[in-house]
Amino acid sequence: MRLPIQVHRARLGVQEHRVIRPRGAVERAVLLDQDHVLNGWFDRGAARTVGGLWLLAARSPRSLVHLPIRGNRLPGAFAPAAGGDERLDLVLVHHSLQFAPSRWKELRARLGAGVPRTADLPEAEGPAAEVPDTALEERHHREFRDRFHQHVVAGTLFMTGSARAFRETADRFLDVARHGPAHVRAHPASPHYCAEIHYLEGLVADGRGLHLEYCEDWAA
Repeated sequence: MRLPIQVHRARLGVQEHRVIRPRGAVERAVLLDQDHVLNGWFDRGAARTVGGLWLLAARSPRSLVHLPIRGNRLPGAFAPAAGGDERLDLVLVHHSLQFAPSRWKELRARLGAGVPRTADLPEAEGPAAEVPDTALEERHHREFRDRFHQHVVAGTLFMTGSARAFRETADRFLDVARHGPAHVRAHPASPHYCAEIHYLEGLVADGRGLHLEYCEDWAA
């Protein structure tokens, strides 16, 4: 997978931070804070881009990966019901960076135009690998460290985790991109197609699950 990105650098005090964004707007993507759950809607291209960013976060432990989508319009079918919910940006960060989410607003304000680059990522468009039962059991052990920690600050959802956590969940977005369009065509009366990062999986330490839904209705 070749992912066009924009690389930004900015200082906070003596420390320089590297922030990676997708090159160009990802318009057909929305993430909503709806109290008990975090709901996302994506078309095929957006879901594939976010899956690529998830993979990029796994291999970029010294960078913050930022998806600026909180200004996007809501999907047409959901706008009336979801109008009061907070739209969020997304930041993915490796836990070893030890970046404090409370400093994000200041860092975001210092980002300039950035430099265009292309990230070459492992092609992950094939079927998702089955997670062994032993790995599923391991997630619920107290010593397990490959969990996400969540913070919502400055209109942004922070997902802080390990390389393994990002690698093992990137397929959720890629699954939506891969199977969502065909499902909608085959089941017009019940077009709902989704994937989840569920809190009961043991992958989220202190936050909520993410519900990720394919959506084609983006009428203004």
